[in-house]
Parts: sequence; structure tokens; C-alpha cells
Amino acid sequence: MSVPAPPAALDDSPAARRREQRGWYIYDWANSAFYTTIISVFLGPYLIPVAKTAACAKDFPGIASATCVDTFDKLAADNPGLGYVDVLGADIRPAAFFGLTMTVAVLLQIVALPVVGALADHTGRKRQLLGGFAYAGALATMGLYFVEGDRYMLGGVLFVLANLAYGSSVVVYDSFLPQISTPAERDGVSSRGWAIGYLGGGVLLALNLVLYLNHDGLGLAEGMAVRISMMSAGLWWAIFTIVPLLRLRNQPVPAHETTALRSVSGSFRQLGRTLAELRRYPLTLLFLVAYLVYNDGVQTVIGNSAAFASEALKLDKTVQITAILMVQFVAFFGALLLGWLARGFGTKRTVLASLVVWTAIVAAAMFVAEGQDLQFYLMAFAIAIVLGGTQALSRSLFSQVIPKGREAEYFSLLQISDKGSAFIGSLTVTIALQLTNSYRIAIVSMIIFFVVGFVLLALTNLPKAIRAAGNEVPDRI
Repeated sequence: MSVPAPPAALDDSPAARRREQRGWYIYDWANSAFYTTIISVFLGPYLIPVAKTAACAKDFPGIASATCVDTFDKLAADNPGLGYVDVLGADIRPAAFFGLTMTVAVLLQIVALPVVGALADHTGRKRQLLGGFAYAGALATMGLYFVEGDRYMLGGVLFVLANLAYGSSVVVYDSFLPQISTPAERDGVSSRGWAIGYLGGGVLLALNLVLYLNHDGLGLAEGMAVRISMMSAGLWWAIFTIVPLLRLRNQPVPAHETTALRSVSGSFRQLGRTLAELRRYPLTLLFLVAYLVYNDGVQTVIGNSAAFASEALKLDKTVQITAILMVQFVAFFGALLLGWLARGFGTKRTVLASLVVWTAIVAAAMFVAEGQDLQFYLMAFAIAIVLGGTQALSRSLFSQVIPKGREAEYFSLLQISDKGSAFIGSLTVTIALQLTNSYRIAIVSMIIFFVVGFVLLALTNLPKAIRAAGNEVPDRI
């Protein structure tokens, strides 16, 4: 078996690093369009009526499609046993279809991302893998344009594929961070990347909302405006991915299997070794658990903010949409602000302080008055200030406590802790709603996640964790 000759050492000068960093930032600008336009705003509210259209055609063929969709919930309630769509032989309520696709997408990521990370580290072909996953996701996203009528399964399959490709590309993308920045640069680079991502996602979402809100004046049906908006997210993702692919470089890796099959099998073996060796890095594991806990609180608060606005505060869609836009743009400055604070006060202290702010925000949710959109905007503004910075600085900290050459594998574990823990927060909200029927109490229940995460992070000896991973301890951590 022949192995390729090891590549020459790469230029690691400050100028070369800055060139890569600027390209790296643009991938966050590119892929954030998928999260904001597809996941946060358009796909769920669009896909559920498509599923209802399919159920209407199957179970209520004598009723006009538009009338059936508008009165679907009553028709289903009046006709037990009817009003379902078929998903691989199972009868699923149309309202639950998007939630089902989200669950399947998350489960597939939990299974696939560690393999993606191991493959990236094992082969060293991170740039090629980033491009492959990015364009697979972008094409699947553009395909959502063809989801209309009763094509609910097409929408579900395309979203699962796009989301899997999105998560896989983020694992590879994050793993570039230790390669393109020194330990001292890490916080600033991570924060700028996260900030630019919020800006990119916000710019496209703003353009799409202008299209959507003015579709009548443009001679477009509402459904067509949504389909164009979803397709635009894929185009945005594909076009701007060109920049990081031109700027980022693969790092030399030890000789490995040359065939694709052997590379995959070697990646599985390497992943097994990584999971077994994680016991050698107990402080890295402690940080990972701390992140899992407090990030679950972050994700659950964000994921339930629209329901909190509508159910607890009785605010209309316009307020919710404008709040989402405001968060995107304010979070750009918030991520940069926390990155600046980390340089003066230390990264760990800044993240701990952000968790105190999160706790205060969630506690304040009990006192936001019904119908008071200004109070909701203030709450959203406060969230935006700490949102990007908490996650960006956590990514930077994690990059410091993982061994060199295994970045993608360990970042896949970070992504999995992010995706997998989402079940815990959702379950907590569900139990709180079941027991109290109050969205205020459900949101306030997230305090426990921020408090426990704060304690676990405070107990993590980061300098010791960094040294144990074989890395240089920055002047401020």
C-alpha cells in the first residue's frame, strides 16, 4: 500500500493566519442564512399547511383544499381517526410533522457527527469536506423551492438532509479555529466569526421578510414568497462558501489509509480511541458537561421565545418577527463586546458573568406584562447582548482544552452535546407546562440550567485542563 508523501509545512506567519481567518469568518456569514431563514422563521409554518393539504386530499376529498386547511383542526377533531399523513407507514398529525423531522434530523446528527469529526482529523482533508457538506446542504435547501401542494415528504427529507449537512459542515468549520489562530488570538477570532454569522443571517432574513411582507404588491402568492425565501438561503450559503474554500488550507496529518473505505474504517477506530481517551482529560469532560447544561438553557430560551411572546404576552407576529431581526443585528455587536471584555477580564470570568445575566433575564420573564411589546423588546435586546458572546467564548475555551490533531473529533462531541441536550431543555419546558400551564413558569425553570452550568464552569480548572491537553496557556483565560 502506498502512502502519499507528507506535505510541506504551511506558512504560519501572522499575515497568512489573518488571510485564513477572514475566509473562515465568511463561512459563518454563509451558513447562518440556513438557520435564520429556514429553521427560525419560514419552514415550520410553511411545511405544516403542506402536510394538512395532503391529509385533506386523503381524508376529506369533498372539501375544497383551502377551506379544508383553514378548518383542518376542527375537521380532525370532529372525525376521529382521520386527519393524518403517512410517514413510512405511521399515521402522523400534520401539526407534529415538522417536529418529527426536527427530531429525526437531530438523531441523525448525533449518530453522524462523531464520524464526520474523526474522518476530518484522520484524512486531513478538512477543506474538501467543508465544501462537500456545505454544497450538499445548500442544494438540499434550494430544493425546498419545489415543496408545494401536498409534497410534505419532499420537504421533510430535504430538511433532514440539509440539517445533517449543516451540522457536519459546522463540525469541520469549528475544527479550523485552533489551526488559524494562536491561543492568544482565539477569543477574538471566535467572537468575530460568531458576530459576522449573526450579521449575515440577519441581512438575508431582512431581505426575505421584505419580500414576504410585500408579496401582494410584487404580484406573488404568499406560498411563492416563502419558497423563494427558502431557495435564497441555499443560494446565499452556496455563493459565500466559495470564499472560505479559497482561503482555508489543510494541515499536514500523519500517513493514513488511501482508499475511502479504509479512511472511514480508520476514522471509526480513531473515534473509539478518542471516546476511550476522554477519561484522560477529566477537566475537558467537566467543561463539556458544563457547556451542555448552560447551553441547553440558552437554546431552550431561544427556541421558546416566540411561544412565550404569543402565549404568555399575547403579542402578534409582527412583534415576534421584528424582535428576531433585532436580535440578529444586536447579537453582532454583543459577540464583539463580550470578546473585548474577555481580553480585559479573562474568558472564563466573562462567560460566568454572561450566565449571571442570562439568569436575570429569565427571572425577569415573570414580570413582563401582557401586551407590553416594549418590555419584550428590552428582554430580547438583553438576550442579544449575551447570546453570541456566550457561545463564541465557550467555543474558544473548548478549543484550548482539546489535544492538537483531534480538533474535529472533539468539536463533533461539542456539537452532539449541543444537539442531544436539547431534549433535556424541551422536556423541562414540557413538564413545567403540563404541571402549571404557564409559559412564564416554563421559561423561569431554565434558571436551574444557568445556575448548574455556572457552578460546573466555576469548578473547572482551565489552566490545568489546557496543560493536560498539551496546549499553551494564554496570558488571560
